[in-house]
Amino acid sequence: MALFEGSLGEPAIDDDPETRRDQRRRGLGWILVLVAIAIIGVFAFAPSPYVIEQPGPVYNTLGTTTTSDDEDVPLISIPDEETFDTEGTLDLLTVSIVGTPERRPTWADVALAWVDSSKAVIPIEQVFPSNVTREERDAQNQAAMLDSQLDAIAAALVELDYDVERDVVVQSVAEGSPAEGVFEQGDIVTSVNGEPTLDVGQLRAAVQLSEGAPVDVTILRGGTTTDVSVEPVQSSGGAWILGVGVAMDYEFPIDVEIQLNNVGGPSAGMMFSLGIIDKLTPGALTGGESIAGTGTIDSSGVVGGIGGIRQKMYGARDAGAAWMLAPASNCNEVVGHIPDGLRVIPVETLDEARGVVEQIGEGADAAEFAECTTG
Repeated sequence: MALFEGSLGEPAIDDDPETRRDQRRRGLGWILVLVAIAIIGVFAFAPSPYVIEQPGPVYNTLGTTTTSDDEDVPLISIPDEETFDTEGTLDLLTVSIVGTPERRPTWADVALAWVDSSKAVIPIEQVFPSNVTREERDAQNQAAMLDSQLDAIAAALVELDYDVERDVVVQSVAEGSPAEGVFEQGDIVTSVNGEPTLDVGQLRAAVQLSEGAPVDVTILRGGTTTDVSVEPVQSSGGAWILGVGVAMDYEFPIDVEIQLNNVGGPSAGMMFSLGIIDKLTPGALTGGESIAGTGTIDSSGVVGGIGGIRQKMYGARDAGAAWMLAPASNCNEVVGHIPDGLRVIPVETLDEARGVVEQIGEGADAAEFAECTTG
């Protein structure tokens, strides 16, 4: 009897085949779950074919910036002209790119960005084309920034009625294009279809309006004026082109210096112009308000569209701006995506942008301004 003491009441081992099969199925199920979790974990931290756009640094064009030597200098300085005290901020906005071809965001990073309205996920080829080196890309962005600064200076001085010499100069002629044998490097385009040409935008607009019909161009070459006629062709993207590369050449009546490191692209043009205008005119243009903005500019004061508008709206809001100026041509990307606490006002010209800033500075109500529409 002692041999079996304590065994009474203990559960017997279940040798039922169905029960054993259920136990094996449950064990296999847990193994599959663990394998799936491991696969998902590995996949989540694998490199993706995307980069992430997010709000970048914000710079006050009325303030200072830090040079490569860690020295604080005015972002805009006008050394030989009377300038006036400013108040508030005129912030230019930037976009930062997270990821490079060598260090791509993981799928986990991409998943988090997809659900963050302040970020955008874009194919890496869109930012880093395989046929363009990193050095070439950086050089292009820096050249675009320098050109935008010159355009901004010209636009501001023209707006303030300074006499600015502006020439549209031929930089290159594409082989096999309609322009070959007609234009030469160094030609100055003075008019198109009888209308004076003061900036690159006017030339491009005239060519587009021709819709393939011959374009009459007056050029200045070696001191001699010549009239030529060129029939545009359509590019692969559908735009009408002559086949010339052109750039602006300016002669400014006063010295204006813009200092901004590690920022590329042309989208700060409008805000540079507003900063210059504020410094050269009595009184604070902003009335002490914090106003942000973005948009390209040409020497005639036309505000052009930019990329990354949604990220820039969040950058403006996070920097403390209650107001933001945006190109009217970006309105389709603005509507429905404005973060709480920010009022976005569309503008088409520098003169219009200046007027909006002055009204805000004078205490205008938000209801007085137009809003972006998609219609």
